[in-house]
Amino acid sequence: MKKVIFHLPSCSTCQRLLKEWNTEGAELRDIRNEPITEEEIDEMASLAGSYEALFSRRAMKYRSMGLNEMELSERDYKKYILQEDTFLKRPVVLVGNQIFIGSAKKDVTAASEALG
Repeated sequence: MKKVIFHLPSCSTCQRLLKEWNTEGAELRDIRNEPITEEEIDEMASLAGSYEALFSRRAMKYRSMGLNEMELSERDYKKYILQEDTFLKRPVVLVGNQIFIGSAKKDVTAASEALG
């Protein structure tokens, strides 16, 4: 079963979760050094239900680029995630055909169980 964890090594939340989770057998993808491809983001959005579900409004650039004052479309969310790695809500965990996004407690717990 395919297991992939998309993360940023500079993200303290990602660092903490990678220490807590059983990552044995999982591919750890540093999205800064190995950016997400269009095919991968399309697969993630398909599993998540939308590109917006993958988009982080906590990213510093969200406000500095004025995105908080714009009405973004699904195409915009996809474009910004592909353009700037910090716009991906992290971590994203893929286990088989399941996806877990971000660091909300319920998502972290479910990802932990799925990873084994």
